Amino acid sequence: MDFELTDRCKQLQERLLAFMDEHIYPAEEIYREQLIASGDPHFDPPVMEELKAQAREAGLWNLFHPHEQWGPGLNNSEYAPLAEIMGRSHIASEAFNCSAPDTGNMEVLTLFGTPEQQDRWLRPLLDGEIRSAFAMTEPEVASSDATNIEMLIQRDGDEYVLNGRKWWTSGALRKRCEILIVMGKTDPSGHRYRQQSMILVPRDTPGVTVVRNLSVFGYTDQEGHAEVLFEDVRVPASNLIANEGDGFLISQARLGPGRIHHCMRAIGAAERAIQVHGGGGVCDDFPLAMMYAHLRTLRMADGPDEIHKRTIARGELRRFAPEPAVPVH
Repeated sequence: MDFELTDRCKQLQERLLAFMDEHIYPAEEIYREQLIASGDPHFDPPVMEELKAQAREAGLWNLFHPHEQWGPGLNNSEYAPLAEIMGRSHIASEAFNCSAPDTGNMEVLTLFGTPEQQDRWLRPLLDGEIRSAFAMTEPEVASSDATNIEMLIQRDGDEYVLNGRKWWTSGALRKRCEILIVMGKTDPSGHRYRQQSMILVPRDTPGVTVVRNLSVFGYTDQEGHAEVLFEDVRVPASNLIANEGDGFLISQARLGPGRIHHCMRAIGAAERAIQVHGGGGVCDDFPLAMMYAHLRTLRMADGPDEIHKRTIARGELRRFAPEPAVPVH
C-alpha cells in the first residue's frame, strides 16, 4: 500500500497548518469566552463566523466533500491528513464547514436528494448558513442495529406522519439547526432491510419537541445531543429521501464515511492527548479534558466498535468457508 501523499494533499496540508496557527488556535480562548458570556451552552460565538469567512477566502472550505461540484473533490486518503489536522482543535472542523453531523447529512443529500431538496437544504448547508441534525438512535431499542428502530413514518395522502422518540440527535440544540434527517419505519412488516426510510423534517415543524440535552461524562457539548419527541409530526411526502424502504441503504452510505472521519479527527486530538500539560490538562482552562471525554463516545458513534469488528470477522472468516458440495447427478 502506498502511503505517499498526493501533491494536491500536500499543498492543502501546508495551507491548513498555516491557517490553524494563524487563526484557529488564537481563536479558541475567544470562542470560550464568548460562549461563557452568553450563558447559553449551545450559543454560536460570533468569532466562528469570522473564522468561516476567513476559511472560505483561503479556499479551505468543504474539504470533506468528495464531489468537485461542492468541494475540492478529495478522496479519503487525501482528506485523512487534513481531518487529522482539524481534529487538533475542537472548533476547527466547523470553521472549515467539515463538522459532524452536517458532513454526513450533506453527503446524503448529495447522493440521494432530489434537486428540490438539494436547493432547499443542501445549498445552505454547503454555504455554512444553517446547521442540521441526524435522528436515528432511539432510547427504547438497541439502535446499534438500525433495523431495530421503532419510529413510525406513515403515509397519509400527500403527507407523512411521524411518531416516535429519538435521542443522541447531535446538533439539534444549536440555534442554527434548521433541518433534521430522521430515520423510521414506513413498512414494519416488510423485509428486514427494506422497512426503513429517511425523511427531512424542519426542526420547527409542529409536534417536534426537543425534550432535553444529554451530557457526556458531565460535559454539555455545544452541539447538543438531544432527546427529541415526534408526536403526529406531518411533513410533505416530497420530503422523503429517495424511496420508501431505502433508509437502511442510505444509513450505511452515511455512517461508513462518518466513522472514518471521526477516526481521522481523533488522531489529531490525541496529538494535543493531556499529560504534557500536567494538572492543566485535566481542568477546563484548556479544551483537552472536554476533548478526552467526547473522544470516548467515538467507540459508539456511527456504530459501536463491536458491530464493526463483527463485520470484519465475517468478511475474514468467509475466505475460509468450505466450498459448497457439488451435487452428483
